[in-house]
Amino acid sequence: MTHSATQFISPLTFQALSGNPVALDLLDADEENAMGHINLARWADIVLIAPATANSIAKFSLGFADDLLSTVFLATNCPLYIAPAMNQAMWNKSVTQENIQRLKSNGVHFIGPESGDQACGETGFGRMSEPNDIVIALLKNSKNSILQGINVLISAGPTREPLDPVRYITNRSSGKMGYALAEAALNVGANVTLISGPVNLSAPHKLQPINIETAEQMYHAVLSRVDKYDIYIGAAAVADYRPVVCSSQKIKKQADDSIIKLQKTRDILAAVASLPKNSCFVVGFAAETDNLEFYAKNKLTQKNLDMIAANWVGKEQGGFDKDENALQIYWNSGNKSLKMTNKTQLAEQLISLIAEKMNEKNTT
Repeated sequence: MTHSATQFISPLTFQALSGNPVALDLLDADEENAMGHINLARWADIVLIAPATANSIAKFSLGFADDLLSTVFLATNCPLYIAPAMNQAMWNKSVTQENIQRLKSNGVHFIGPESGDQACGETGFGRMSEPNDIVIALLKNSKNSILQGINVLISAGPTREPLDPVRYITNRSSGKMGYALAEAALNVGANVTLISGPVNLSAPHKLQPINIETAEQMYHAVLSRVDKYDIYIGAAAVADYRPVVCSSQKIKKQADDSIIKLQKTRDILAAVASLPKNSCFVVGFAAETDNLEFYAKNKLTQKNLDMIAANWVGKEQGGFDKDENALQIYWNSGNKSLKMTNKTQLAEQLISLIAEKMNEKNTT
């Protein structure tokens, strides 16, 4: 409870009716580590804030963490739901709507509000949804079991192919999509292993990535493990070529022209898909600057994949190192477009589709 909430109803009342303790303080001396906010954030499977005032929504939107509620909101990695409640004029203010859109773009779910009579005597949007409707919405939106017990292996991020102790060849991948997929799979019950190239990202809660650097290292990391997994998602942007020779000393700038001989790296997706008796559902990615459908379908067929997720790169929106993206998904018997949205929501949609198509494959 926030301090304002305790002005309406006492913590003791909530505790007596629910049979559960009521948390109030940011730093709780009764907690073993005095970090109650972190313990609560890690414990929760879902965080629902109801009612959520305009003030709380503004704090969440801007990343404030000055009380227990806002700190739990900022510290948790689980799905977040907000049920707003405020005067209709406050709800309609542009700054409130901007805060809400910012939160939605970061994957926060909103339930309500409804239009109706308000405590202030006015009528309009801002009335909190009825508790029963909130519970129904939570159950409807919750997909916590679609990959329950399924083992999912995900590769993410770029690889670096060294030229010398100082330089390397790489690409623009940030790893955001692969990490979002790992979190989305965890949230629906999967057992997830994440193999990651060099990125500047925090791993999802309870997940320790297997860190690699080169395409060859990623090849061995994936192929040595994949036979124990039900799904492999190759979201990593693996280098197609690496230098034939890596100099042990820094290459000096001398001649006006310099030629670096390259050789192909091993194809991880094709290797996984061609494993004997492989029952793993294999999902590839294709980042294209032109002829997206042609190249994606060609990759799907040539590498014998179950599914491929294709996206444009080199455009103003979406693609590498962006927080938003759109995907065109292809499989042998169909396709689906996932519209431009933040990568958290996009990952949730893709994981749902993978679970659906994997079940279809296993039942035919």
